[in-house]
Amino acid sequence: MLNWSDYDPNGFYDELFEARGKARPSAQALVDYLAGMNREELADRRVAADLAIKSMGITFTVYTQGSMLDRTWPFDILPRIIDSREWARTQAGLKQRVQALNLFIQDIYNDKKIIKDGVFPVELLEQSVNYRPQCEGMRPKHGVWAHICGSDLVRDGDGTLYVLEDNLRVPSGVSYMVENRLVTKRVFPELFAHSSILPVDEYPAELYEMLASLSPRDGDEPVIVLLTPGIYNSAYFEHAYLAQQMGIELVEGPDLVVGDDDCVYLRSVEGLTRVDVIYRRVDDLFIDPEAFNPDSMLGVRGLMRAWLKGNVGLANAPGCGMADDKVVYAYVPEIIKYYLDQDAIIPNVPSFLCHRQQDCEHVLANLDKLVVKPANESGGSGMLIGPRSNESERKAFAEQIRKNPRNYMAQPTLNLSVCPTVCDDSAIEPRHLDLRPFILSGESQYVTMGGLTRVALVKGSLVVNSSQGGGSKDTWIVEVED
Repeated sequence: MLNWSDYDPNGFYDELFEARGKARPSAQALVDYLAGMNREELADRRVAADLAIKSMGITFTVYTQGSMLDRTWPFDILPRIIDSREWARTQAGLKQRVQALNLFIQDIYNDKKIIKDGVFPVELLEQSVNYRPQCEGMRPKHGVWAHICGSDLVRDGDGTLYVLEDNLRVPSGVSYMVENRLVTKRVFPELFAHSSILPVDEYPAELYEMLASLSPRDGDEPVIVLLTPGIYNSAYFEHAYLAQQMGIELVEGPDLVVGDDDCVYLRSVEGLTRVDVIYRRVDDLFIDPEAFNPDSMLGVRGLMRAWLKGNVGLANAPGCGMADDKVVYAYVPEIIKYYLDQDAIIPNVPSFLCHRQQDCEHVLANLDKLVVKPANESGGSGMLIGPRSNESERKAFAEQIRKNPRNYMAQPTLNLSVCPTVCDDSAIEPRHLDLRPFILSGESQYVTMGGLTRVALVKGSLVVNSSQGGGSKDTWIVEVED
């Protein structure tokens, strides 16, 4: 039988245990249940999870050495648990954050009051690689630009939950959140019968309702499509899954055409059908060869024209990535204060901005202690994790920072929280993790009940991305009696 007193989180904040062998109230039922299992039974449940993932076809794509590999989704059967009372506050903080970011984007593309008032530096906007001049003057329906946001949360050693970064362009991973729950129900069905685990399966319906609220034709049943780059995209599984769950068409660029009336139409054997809303999973620069990259084969010629004239809804809106910038991230507490006159409910991780001379000098002097990030990379690429770097890596990174200080910011290395994780020999060991909840914004706001917990499966690693050896866990928001 499992002896939880043998489990040692090595001094890190643990998501399931408040002290060695003592479960947090929200995790008590799970811990008691697992204590009645031995390693062989745990290994059997793990095999059951792997079989479920294969039979359900849950995959992700890894690009390596010029080729693509489809791999089954890496999953750990032990869930991460959060008390519903803490989650209520987290939800409020996420809604506050995205509301302020949408007001910021709207202002930046229109009146630029935040710049005129000296709160946000104009030079950051001028040097932003994701600012789209083509969007100037646009006011999308509901004033919302970032309709789907995935904000990454991390917990430090003292239990404080921080926002690590915001993903506003084409955030991915929500399908795995839903699928993780389905797999866990197959592995531990008895736990769901006796625990107050809040559901996550309403997300596709909430996403559909949000998208429908963007339709330019009120009163009619909107025609909604999901625009994908195609089967070779790393998130294609998610594109197909969400389209199927919402009952909408999954389309590629050549399936759509913009007519002489500047409306978007879907080609089919029956002719042309007007499209009201496009959930686009194609990056800005490829959505319209007329407005952006003329060589793009992924987008729809004239799509920006149709959107700017209000004839089609686009989620997320082009240009919202300018608020996705990791340097802009450092200004979000001021952005919240400026637009909402509120203090941020969820704090940022303390940050150093290399375009500020004093910050830059501090970063260059402490590269061995900091995590340094480029402003616009994703998936954990292009980072320097100081404590795990060597002298030559730090020297090369220092040179990059000096060449383009605007493109870099740094943060202290956090003592990320851990959670019990089943390892290859069915031993249970602590592994570091983060959390990506998803926030929908349209006519109203919605936050997922939990999110995608990503876990670093390699011992001691802080890298949670599946493309770099990470995996995921189901996230349980559990109601606990006072």
